Amino acid sequence: MDALKITTFQAYLFWENIDKNLSNLALKLSAIREKTDLIVLPEMFNTGFTMNAEQCAEKADGKTMHWMLEMAQQYDCVVAGSLIIEEAGNYYNRFVWMTKDGNYITYDKRHLFGMAGEDKVFTAGTQRVIVDLKGWKICPMVCYDLRFPVWTRNLNGAYDILLYIASWPDKRSSHWRSLIPARAIENQAFVIGVNRVGHDGNEIYYSGGSMCISPAGDVVYYKPEYEDLYTFTIYRRDLDDTRRDLPFLKDMDDFSLMGISRKS
Repeated sequence: MDALKITTFQAYLFWENIDKNLSNLALKLSAIREKTDLIVLPEMFNTGFTMNAEQCAEKADGKTMHWMLEMAQQYDCVVAGSLIIEEAGNYYNRFVWMTKDGNYITYDKRHLFGMAGEDKVFTAGTQRVIVDLKGWKICPMVCYDLRFPVWTRNLNGAYDILLYIASWPDKRSSHWRSLIPARAIENQAFVIGVNRVGHDGNEIYYSGGSMCISPAGDVVYYKPEYEDLYTFTIYRRDLDDTRRDLPFLKDMDDFSLMGISRKS
């Protein structure tokens, strides 16, 4: 499939209020007026980026997972975002890729943000995951993963899209704006970053800056400061042309990376 249509929601989130967030997100998503293949929500979209895992965690069959399935069925697409999941006494910042038939794939955030104490509360993931959507290979990542290029290196052209969901604060927004294009250029892939906006319960301000950067480093979409629900289309020919005209991936260093699996 040449084209893939993606809807990103740069959302304002209500602090640790699952019911209010799910209700508000459903209301805002009702503004979607065109068929889309994928809806992407920010990191911890149902609570905000909280370390209060014990209070905010859900099981894998909890209300947020059911809500994601409902949205996937309503909009006939995949719905993706992360939430806090409790499993066997451990807490995970878990990216969920929910399909309309109720099947889902998960990726647990690998790099936990020590400056916020995330590493003291959550268990780090150990497996990189690649999912398939309409023939596009997509590698999901969560926020702080953006700072670690080895973990995201596009070994053997394993993916076409690198997808980051985040709660990335405004005070480091220049890093966000620099690193996402860098990942696109070095990996010759589309890179999509979906951030949130507004203040959280710790009075940390998030200024959005959600974007899509092409494999050539061109801006497909960029939105700072305001809540934004936006649908855009990417084209495989742009990916193929870049990799054909600038065949850099074949010259990358040869190394192995533990903890990589493929799921589709």
